[in-house]
Amino acid sequence: MKPETPHEPPPRAALLVVDVQNDFCTGGALAVPGSEQVVAAVNRYVEEAVARRFPIYASRDWHPATTSHFQPYGGEWPIHCVQGSEGARFHPALRLPADTIVVTKGEDPQRPGYSAFDGRTPERKPLLDDLRERGITRLYVTGLATDYCVKHSALDALAAGLEVTVLEDAVAGVDVRPGDAARALAEMQSKGARLASGPGALTEAPGAARNR
Repeated sequence: MKPETPHEPPPRAALLVVDVQNDFCTGGALAVPGSEQVVAAVNRYVEEAVARRFPIYASRDWHPATTSHFQPYGGEWPIHCVQGSEGARFHPALRLPADTIVVTKGEDPQRPGYSAFDGRTPERKPLLDDLRERGITRLYVTGLATDYCVKHSALDALAAGLEVTVLEDAVAGVDVRPGDAARALAEMQSKGARLASGPGALTEAPGAARNR
């Protein structure tokens, strides 16, 4: 008789909350339309991730006051998420657990720091190194904004060989050019990301997530 092949354990997963900060939410310096709905959806996924004992990462822009990223210094964007400012704080309604791993990015005045994979943990460890040390192979991505920091974070995760699911109901785009957010989702899918949303999205098998 052929011996039974043991079932492989499911990939170890983590939730990534990208830049849900005051300056990207209603009333902020660079508010993303739909940000309030994103905060509510992220909170639901955080609750589910905690119940499933998934590590939770939360990235934050943490720009110096003078950076080529800002319009007054030749950049694309208004001043936002300056280190230590109220605008750089996580949104007050965001319910992150105490053991959330904060990933700080955008500190280099010469680089925009869109991707969470440009950031470092409180121990100054690159995000990818921390994920690998924890055996993380699947990343569920939420946050702001779809067409910039979410997209760059997801694409970097895919390039590093991680399975990526973008939780559609927990992201929103700036849409500087109408349709940017939709194009960003399509680009992420074309590189291998999956889209999912709603109850059970965190436990969906890779092949079951929606891939239009």
